[in-house]
Amino acid sequence: MENPKSKKEWIDNVWRPAVEKRKERDISFSTTSDIDIEPIYGPEDLQDSSETDDIGYPAQYPYTRGVQPTMYRGRLWTMRQYSGFASAEETNTRYRYLLDQGQTGLSMAFDLPTQTGYDSDHPIALGEVGKVGVPISHMEDMEIVFNNIDLSKVSTSMTINSTASILLAYYIAVAKKQGVPAKDLRGTVQNDLLKEYVARGTYIYPPKPSMRLITDLFEYCASETPNWNTISISGYHMREAGCTAVQEIAFTISHAIAYVEAAIAAGLEVDDFAPQLAFFFVAQSDLLEEVAKFRAARRLWAKIMVERFGSKNPKSQTLRFHTQTAGVTLTAQQVDNNVVRSTLQALSAVLGGTQSLHVNSKDEALSLPTEEAVTVSLRTQQILAHESGITNSIDPLAGSYLIENLTNQLEQEAKKYIEQIDSLGGAVVAIEQGFQQREINEAAYQMQLEIEAGSRLVVGVNAFQSKEEPPIEIFRIDPKESEKQIARLQRMKSSRDQSKVETALNNLSQVAKSDQNTMPAIIECVEALATTGEICDVLREIFGIQKEMVVF
Repeated sequence: MENPKSKKEWIDNVWRPAVEKRKERDISFSTTSDIDIEPIYGPEDLQDSSETDDIGYPAQYPYTRGVQPTMYRGRLWTMRQYSGFASAEETNTRYRYLLDQGQTGLSMAFDLPTQTGYDSDHPIALGEVGKVGVPISHMEDMEIVFNNIDLSKVSTSMTINSTASILLAYYIAVAKKQGVPAKDLRGTVQNDLLKEYVARGTYIYPPKPSMRLITDLFEYCASETPNWNTISISGYHMREAGCTAVQEIAFTISHAIAYVEAAIAAGLEVDDFAPQLAFFFVAQSDLLEEVAKFRAARRLWAKIMVERFGSKNPKSQTLRFHTQTAGVTLTAQQVDNNVVRSTLQALSAVLGGTQSLHVNSKDEALSLPTEEAVTVSLRTQQILAHESGITNSIDPLAGSYLIENLTNQLEQEAKKYIEQIDSLGGAVVAIEQGFQQREINEAAYQMQLEIEAGSRLVVGVNAFQSKEEPPIEIFRIDPKESEKQIARLQRMKSSRDQSKVETALNNLSQVAKSDQNTMPAIIECVEALATTGEICDVLREIFGIQKEMVVF
């Protein structure tokens, strides 16, 4: 038989007869977004793509192949291990340990009281102080977290949303005491409230005042902290809640569109604030779909910024993103398997061109990670960076027929969702109508049905189980740490200049009632030693609180 001259000829004359003799595995060959994967791909599958326009070259519009001309040949991604627990002192110890082990950036986790605007001594905080992150109730807490850490030499990512303005104000104030100018600070606040309404729930205020606080931060940072990312528009949490890769791209970018529109409506010029926008995606286990997802998201965002918002600045058009491996895939059964899962997921993030990365630890399905487990996660990043060879070339999977075809399909399917959200009146209106929530719930339900039916295998859970598993060390928080945290807060309250605090809080109240930017007033409050809860109480009184959006 002559060699086939086309994909169709190969399928008809080679593949199909082979399948008739020996059936393929009885599974669905598709991605998590239900995109069918064909047995092979070839040049025919890219006929709708212009290599110059759609794929192009790194650091060139539409940035399919990456946002930097040298990528990891010039500078590796920032290695961040998301951390924070118990108390400011314990968190400082963990941060310094990780930096000593070669971590190149910090990533702060905050406890639930801090995330929702309550002090550690508030009755609602009982039992939650320091449990899922570090408690930050006042300026001194933040100073202790960064004791002996030079903020001029480290970038810090803060996973904080409703209280993002306050936590950034603490950080700026601590830097000032260290003698570090705000203009030299590098890092990110998550500051993404729309995904909180959709998938996570740590919101305080209704959407309209929340958007005002977000755009105030945009405006302030554009001039005062130009190296700071003012938002990390997050698909991660929606994917963890159960959405597909297509939905992750679409919902994240539709939220980004809403933030850009809100900032423009507030009087900002797109190219003045858009260079400081960043994104946050998950890295799931379907390696090739995830690589294509990152490439599709970059290209889609670049086109939207140019075609929809008229951006002229390339820095506004480049989708820069942090990645975290998928916490939802970690299993309590056979925890060592989680090292393999996280490595595979981290590989997809690097092949997809991430700017920074967190690798989950193997024990996080059971507890906060132990020092040993978090070290293995950091070493995973370092091995990928220095031993795998994948950093030697920029976008090494470019030109793969499958990758390019999948990139195109993910982009087109995400565009359909964005158009649907636009037709509903935009992301905020769609959230109020429960659109994104229902779509995510349906996708999560379908995935769970597949796991229970055994058509989606989870090693160690519904397949290849072990009868007995060895015990593992569990990280436990000492309750005395929360007692020390509360005692320090109460000492601070009793020794501060109360009149100075009241003056600052009253000023914030007046500013919040006006159309002035709230950031300078919030910084004044934290420097006067007002607490997180006190600042939020002022804003709650003016803005109101958001009730839970129940979606059926």
